[in-house]
Amino acid sequence: MEKYFNIRYEFDRGKVEKAIASAIGNSSHGYICVADGVILDRVNRDPEYCKVVDGAMFSICDSSYVPLYIKWIYGIHREQYCGSQIFMDIIHSRKYRMFFMGTSQEILDGLKSNLVKIDPKIESMTFYELPFCGVNEFDYPAIAEMVRNDGADIIWVALGAPKQEIFMSKLNPYIDRGVMIAVGAAFKFFSGVEARRAPDWMVKLHLEFVYRIICEPKKQLHRCWNIISTLPKLLREEKRKKIQNM
Repeated sequence: MEKYFNIRYEFDRGKVEKAIASAIGNSSHGYICVADGVILDRVNRDPEYCKVVDGAMFSICDSSYVPLYIKWIYGIHREQYCGSQIFMDIIHSRKYRMFFMGTSQEILDGLKSNLVKIDPKIESMTFYELPFCGVNEFDYPAIAEMVRNDGADIIWVALGAPKQEIFMSKLNPYIDRGVMIAVGAAFKFFSGVEARRAPDWMVKLHLEFVYRIICEPKKQLHRCWNIISTLPKLLREEKRKKIQNM
């Protein structure tokens, strides 16, 4: 793992896979954050949220810009590994029993219908619509009991950042085994019901944020403004850390 911008990243996909397999094989538990620009901004604005993200096993890099910043400051190459990619990598591996929670029943039904085409075993897995409430209002012991009875290895959580990371940190003490991974909009992307990911050409040109602004202007413009306003300070502090460690 490597720490940049106050987030502990694991960029090596092989190591991510091994860490998940090891945790499940050892019947341990924990959670993985999928760190996009929203999380990057929030971690550096909110000390309590920073503790939540730091309490994860590690974070994977969902932002296409963080590798560019690392290249500019440190001169080293790192790659993005977004939530929709880790989601489909694990689905296609067909290795684990999974528990899907969050979002609406309509999206969960669409997601299940599409994922069963990839792995028929998913038909018997749990798709649970979490109640619409504040992050402190969930019945975490009851949810953990459901997960325990299910015997899931991977627990997917889709509530959107920063809520889903806080949710995982609060649920983690109650579960006995399994790895929770927060994947934000991935459920929507693969449900065929609502949002779709940006076209590949926009992703390759680091323009996915433009696509999201077009789809959800009010929500995404606010998020982009927060990220942009935080960025100059983040870059200065990271450059200062590099100089101090030389």
